[in-house]
Amino acid sequence: MVEKFVLSADERATVAALVDELISDSETWDPLGRADRAASLAQELPTRLRRFLSEVKVAESDVTVLSNLPVDDDLAPTPVGWDAAAKTGAGSREEVVLLLCGSAIGEPFGWSNQQDGRLIHDVVPAPGMERSLTSASSSAGLSLHTEDVFHPCRGDYVSLFCLRNPDRIGTTYARVDTLSLSAALRDLLSSDSFTFHPDDSHVGVTLNAIDGTDERERRGPSESGAVLFGPGDRPYFRFDIDFMEADGAAATDAMRVVQRELSEHAESVVLSPGDAVFIDNYRVVHGREPFTPRYDGTDRWLKRVNLTRDLRRIYTANAARSRIVVA
Repeated sequence: MVEKFVLSADERATVAALVDELISDSETWDPLGRADRAASLAQELPTRLRRFLSEVKVAESDVTVLSNLPVDDDLAPTPVGWDAAAKTGAGSREEVVLLLCGSAIGEPFGWSNQQDGRLIHDVVPAPGMERSLTSASSSAGLSLHTEDVFHPCRGDYVSLFCLRNPDRIGTTYARVDTLSLSAALRDLLSSDSFTFHPDDSHVGVTLNAIDGTDERERRGPSESGAVLFGPGDRPYFRFDIDFMEADGAAATDAMRVVQRELSEHAESVVLSPGDAVFIDNYRVVHGREPFTPRYDGTDRWLKRVNLTRDLRRIYTANAARSRIVVA
């Protein structure tokens, strides 16, 4: 079940006022400083909203949707690619909405080699990327996956804030608790028989297909470990069929079983403007339905942020007090 919260008109106005305050506080454009300030201002979000998000965090709810968040009535046309959004600052006010709400459940962070090290990402289709294995794709769906499956600093939550979605394109997801796995298969998936690689959104850590084949040469940091881990009665989970491999035939077969189970148990949530979804990246894999982009300013447009429960884990990995993971 998706946990849902609809802001009242007064609560929406309170969020909008906090957005104004956070923007006015920033005399210079400093995304990391703004994130620090957002953590403080998030304590002033409507009480009912803060209590709801606190309960979501404690319960480790799988998928959570907030509705009726403020979106600018004069929203810019959907940018053609994330880099266009970065250059123009399109949707910058909505970035602050997501930053504030996200800070009530976790700590926002980014990656040095994703979208030029930006903290808040734009999820929009891009010409030439229609069938890529990144969020810039469109005509090819995104398979169900754990965000940044390869890295120990991957987010506890992935949050997507909808600015525009006229074609009602669904965000797909599957929960680990819905999988029907035998005890023997769970044991195998709990062993360190799998290697997880960086995905193609991490610029400079993978090479494209070699000589026109489907073979991929990996480079950059990878991590070996288990698919299932953590509490035995309610395990955590990581999986990305496109960016992992198994050690041996039995583990390879286990990957195929999991992929089939995920496909059979996939669900979908359709976000409307003003909706933000929080996906537990340790309990849920997510993806996206395919669609045909128009590149006319009306395409689907989301803002995305990764959230961690423990910012010091990132500080330790960086050996520096920075929210941007050096990957």
